[in-house]
Amino acid sequence: MPLRLAVKDIVFFERSLVFARPFRFGAVTITASTQLFVRVEIEVEGKGRATGASAEMLAPKWFDKRPHLTEAQSLDGLRRSLAIARELYLANKGFDTAFGLHAACIGLQVAACAAEDIPALAAGFGPAEIDKAILDALLRAAGANVFDGMAGNIAGIDARLATDLEDAAIARFLATRQRLDRVAVRHTVGMDDKVEGEGGVADANENAGARYFKLKLNGDPTHDAARLARIGSELAKLPYATKVTLDANEQYADLAALNALVERLDQDAALRSIAANLLYIEQPMPRDITKASPLGKLAARTFIIDEADDSYDAFPQVRALGYRGISSKSCKGIYKSVINATRAAAWSADGNRYFISSEDLTCQAGLGVQQDLALGALIGVPHAERNGHHYVDGFADTPADEADAFLTAHPDLYTRAGGKVRLAIHDGDLLTGSIAAAPGFASSVHPDWSTMQPLKRPTPRVSQEQTV
Repeated sequence: MPLRLAVKDIVFFERSLVFARPFRFGAVTITASTQLFVRVEIEVEGKGRATGASAEMLAPKWFDKRPHLTEAQSLDGLRRSLAIARELYLANKGFDTAFGLHAACIGLQVAACAAEDIPALAAGFGPAEIDKAILDALLRAAGANVFDGMAGNIAGIDARLATDLEDAAIARFLATRQRLDRVAVRHTVGMDDKVEGEGGVADANENAGARYFKLKLNGDPTHDAARLARIGSELAKLPYATKVTLDANEQYADLAALNALVERLDQDAALRSIAANLLYIEQPMPRDITKASPLGKLAARTFIIDEADDSYDAFPQVRALGYRGISSKSCKGIYKSVINATRAAAWSADGNRYFISSEDLTCQAGLGVQQDLALGALIGVPHAERNGHHYVDGFADTPADEADAFLTAHPDLYTRAGGKVRLAIHDGDLLTGSIAAAPGFASSVHPDWSTMQPLKRPTPRVSQEQTV
């Protein structure tokens, strides 16, 4: 049964995050960023107070890629999204379900952010991170782990934000969830990553035995085809079968450019192994062009959206254009993932295949990767993009005592190697046993708040209309 709560406090913290190697996607190369931490205190009706937490890396120029913005300005938009969401959530003084609170705030959040020239995808970041922390606190108050709690719809998710569904469909979907014991790692190959030889895609020291690979594209069909051919040759050297996904991060300008890539996949003998093992192509075109461009004959290849997933209506909209899937990322909203997974299951009942994938936006060791892993294991996604462990050195500069606490609490998920606590990958898989072993949202422990800095205060963004 859903529980009702009132939010009493929301606090944001941050830590700097230095990458072990550059990560290039789209037009951006990341060598360092910031990890956000959220701490909330709630009062649960009839059960008293509880504290919850969440974490996520602030990814520059992903939520908002507009070229006139600097990377710092794009991160400032995320900080402002968090600040606006905090005000809205704290303004709701009465008791409501966790999802009811989200539903009451999300429309106001998008409108308030739009007034400051913050697009909808970035606007959703603030509520997404607060919602995760609220769910953590709610589960702790109820003494339930995330899988049992969500199976009973502890958050009270209903169809008020998804009018194409019925409340009962969401409740049935949740009630039938069976936690995946293992989730396969999908290893990301960034645009600057080495392809051949030591340190390349077939090097077990780099790919951690992954059987799934996510290959970044830059939007130039000729360049991408040549690079994919090289990667395909390397993957063919592995002693086991592999599957791949392609991610353009909005870099293909239009359907004509995308068609040129697909023609190469269909006809180029050098791309035969990639094409034969291709699961889907992710977010090829810019989000605005995506929603105005039916795929037509291109829909014979499986396409999904990611950055274009900026509202509860996005999946039905792109389904009508020929798209088959949509990504789940906890930074875009746990409730949206559940609703989209419910849709995919319902739409697939007539024999057509619709699905939800798991993409992670460099979730970092600790709360970030655990909560996103739990979300995917809950909604039934068998493999997940996991690149945080690859581009960042384990727990990075997290204090040793904190990293050790996560290792002790989740020994199936972490290991000590090379002087660092880092993600433990078992025959290409992550194990989910320990994240279901204790009350809360996928973690038995919280980070050490005393070792963090308060989240940097954002500068409010002036809308374009105000500058005219």
